Amino acid sequence: MEMAERRPATGEIREAQKAHDELRAALKGVGITLPSLSLDPVSLAGDTPRPLVELGRCAPDVARRLAEVLRECPR
Repeated sequence: MEMAERRPATGEIREAQKAHDELRAALKGVGITLPSLSLDPVSLAGDTPRPLVELGRCAPDVARRLAEVLRECPR
């Protein structure tokens, strides 16, 4: 496989990483840490990766804090 064929996928992965980083920073800004926040490795596999941001697990108190922050957001 030529490198030119992989460039769009690399760009998609880079964009997914950027989205991950933005979400982590936004959550940190409201005092929330999702320890399992990462890129889903399965979605990165294959010839045509479709990257997904994995939110992962969190403790009940973190879930409640996240719900609280979301409720406070204007719609």
